Amino acid sequence: MIPADLVVRNCRQLLTCRGPIPKRREALSDVGLMDKAWLASHRGLITFIGSEEDFRRQVQADATAEVIDASDLVGLPGFVDAHTHLPFAGSREEEFVLRLKGFTYQQLAERGLGIQTSVKATRAASAEDLRRLCLGRLDQMLLHGTTTTEAKSGYGLNAGDEIKQLEVLAGLKGGHPVDIVPTFMAAHEIPPEFKERRGDYIDLIITELIPEVRKRNLAEFFDVFCEKGVFSLEETRRLAEAAQAAGFKLKIHADEFFPLGGGALAAEIQAVSAEHLIAVDKAGIEALGGSRTAAVLLPAVSFFLMLDKRAPARPLVDAGAAVALASDFNPGSSMTESMLFVLQLGVFTMKLGVEEAINACTANGAYALDRQDKVGSLEVGKHMDLLLCDIPNYLFLAYHLGINPVRHVVKNGRVVVRDFRRA
Repeated sequence: MIPADLVVRNCRQLLTCRGPIPKRREALSDVGLMDKAWLASHRGLITFIGSEEDFRRQVQADATAEVIDASDLVGLPGFVDAHTHLPFAGSREEEFVLRLKGFTYQQLAERGLGIQTSVKATRAASAEDLRRLCLGRLDQMLLHGTTTTEAKSGYGLNAGDEIKQLEVLAGLKGGHPVDIVPTFMAAHEIPPEFKERRGDYIDLIITELIPEVRKRNLAEFFDVFCEKGVFSLEETRRLAEAAQAAGFKLKIHADEFFPLGGGALAAEIQAVSAEHLIAVDKAGIEALGGSRTAAVLLPAVSFFLMLDKRAPARPLVDAGAAVALASDFNPGSSMTESMLFVLQLGVFTMKLGVEEAINACTANGAYALDRQDKVGSLEVGKHMDLLLCDIPNYLFLAYHLGINPVRHVVKNGRVVVRDFRRA
């Protein structure tokens, strides 16, 4: 008999988002829908998904097993947020007001605002300050259905403060239900003290910071902001190759405002993901379509910055790219922890189908973090990361705006949100 210490019975609708993963082209619309499904897990892993008849024939629940009645609920995998800047201090609402008056992201950066504002605040914050801030943000993510998140450094821009951010993330592992995947991003911006010596800062990242972070095993990924006025295509290649040689997996902030070719470069060097892609050109779309590199789109950025332009989701899907959606949670260009909001923006502003947006927030999000064998879909042997939503059917995830329907959250087989509250 199949063992179970958690049983979810009679789920009104269940979206398994099962493989093959990544989901490309037409497969992105397949959410693996089941009606009146039963699920079971044991020691955090899924052991059964199927009908009540098969459950009663095959599963032996422990005497102390928890049973959740999901007769009126819709289930789906926990959201996987593949792009955030979680460990930051301070806020940038003053810049938000300036943008309302017409200032652009680039104009604010020229005034010494933007990323540099967050750098000042994060450098001034203690590790305990950052830890406390991160815990509150992780709670918000969890309540809105995120069970796995990526988290970048990049607001330190020096050895001590970059490592401080990454050490805070390491200390949070196991201390909060949301799984954290850390990314080292000292190549987020040139710090003010190196403005006239950008080559020296790049050398510092390559010769000192990459080896030190790798030695301490503080990050799995390395990311670089390939953008006009930040890191050029040639500088990005040099930084990425150094990080790759040191054993990091790669991500690239690519073609956000200008089509520098970062998306095509990411595909060429087999980065795990290229992210943003608002300004990606036809060559970049074609390169990503034929590659293993995930295209991580961040619809909340265009919305928050009030841009007229958005990442070309449909051309990327049609080209065969592995399209994922993520929040880019940060204080300057996407102040939201809600992947549900991101899913809705994917539908309303990028014209993705509801099913495509769901898969982009789950299965393909997991692929963009190289976690597709563990999370992002509900399949036997994977982690029991499950959302149970109080909605009539799954279309309401996009149809009914301005509410949070996530009633229960199960993480690794344990109920961590019950009746809309942290358990």
